[in-house]
Amino acid sequence: MLDDLHLHIQIFIAALSGVLIITTLIVAVMRFRLGAEATVELVARMKSWWYMIAVVYLAVVTSKTAMLVLMGFLSFLALKEYFSLIPVRRIDRRTLFWAYLSIPLQFYWISIEWYGMFIIFIPVYMFLFLPMNMVFREQSSGYLKAVGVINWGLMTTVFSLGHAAYLLYLPEEVNSGNGGGVSLLLFLLLVTELNDIAQYLWGKKFGKRKVLPQISPNKTWAGFLGGVATTVVISTLVAPWMTPMSYFHSLLAGLLIGVSGFVGDITISAVKRDIGVKDSGSMLPGHGGILDRVDSLTYTAPLFFHYIYYLYY
Repeated sequence: MLDDLHLHIQIFIAALSGVLIITTLIVAVMRFRLGAEATVELVARMKSWWYMIAVVYLAVVTSKTAMLVLMGFLSFLALKEYFSLIPVRRIDRRTLFWAYLSIPLQFYWISIEWYGMFIIFIPVYMFLFLPMNMVFREQSSGYLKAVGVINWGLMTTVFSLGHAAYLLYLPEEVNSGNGGGVSLLLFLLLVTELNDIAQYLWGKKFGKRKVLPQISPNKTWAGFLGGVATTVVISTLVAPWMTPMSYFHSLLAGLLIGVSGFVGDITISAVKRDIGVKDSGSMLPGHGGILDRVDSLTYTAPLFFHYIYYLYY
């Protein structure tokens, strides 16, 4: 439980709770001054943040296994949302069963710390198996598109997000002084989300020139550059306290997360733009769907994992 957690993780939870409480009070004051109608989306976002962070807290204070299960469930929800957005051939619905079955298997490899199978199971075995399974349905019309849709969905929502979960099971001795794998995962989640927020705020305040107006009209150069700079500062301050990284490596990690988080965001935006939807779902009021919330993480998780893996393992 909480008493068994590393001191750094306890301080992290306390600090984040404090920030959340202060932000909630600020939103309450804004609601009082501007009225309920003007702040309805902001209030919805704040409520969703409370729910999301409460779930993460519960998993953190329960066990590492609980956090792994949470990450696996998040991958399932993201993949389910993805398949609900992008039409697949009726005949391929049986193949989706095998795609969903890969989720518990992929996270089982993580739980037993079988890195070799984790790293090849989806990009090799599922990549080869699913198209083979679809061939035996004997329908070639739309086959190539269907193969691409299913395999890309697995790579994005299961393989990529699985890297965040694997941080939990990296050898503890490397980061034992700062909270082990749990601390690494919390750092990744924190900096990725703060990068999103920073890019939004910089863009809202100073954004004029669009980066990719045909893909994501709200993304501006001011938002991108200001967000990345803010993320670098946050990473440089927080990483030496939660990870084994030096200040220099922390700076590079912030740059990596800032840039890749932006790319992950606009990549999912391109998918939504292609199929003509604004949000990927409505599960998280004020935020949209699960994919809207983890879009940046689909890029930051594998890149940060392999950065840490390269430096220390």
